[in-house]
Amino acid sequence: MNEADLIELARAFVAAVAAAKPREIIEAFYAEDVVQEEFPNLLLPNGAVRDFINLRAAYDKSRYAIARQSYEVVNAMASGHCVVLETIWSATLAVGFGKLLPGATMRARFAQVFEFRDGLIFRIRNYDCFDPF
Repeated sequence: MNEADLIELARAFVAAVAAAKPREIIEAFYAEDVVQEEFPNLLLPNGAVRDFINLRAAYDKSRYAIARQSYEVVNAMASGHCVVLETIWSATLAVGFGKLLPGATMRARFAQVFEFRDGLIFRIRNYDCFDPF
């Protein structure tokens, strides 16, 4: 696959997550040995490393905690098998979180690095910068 195709795959993945598609659709983007590394941020001060099973659990949890969300991709670039998306995320909460009540909005800017192998995501690195909440 060329770099433009990989950018479109990364965009399609983010759009599927934003639309809260069934997990089977999300998981179809992943290689079996996928690993996501989320660097420290306001939600996860120690960061997190997730394999396939833990990505599934995190996705399932988010589908119930978030009433709706949007991802605005403001920049996308690729080099070889890597794609970087710069995204503005906004979510309306379905449940309370800390001081935020259900219906409150959370926002963040994300930089996500996707590494592809054979057209599937096998590594994701998230650099998430949340607005104060």
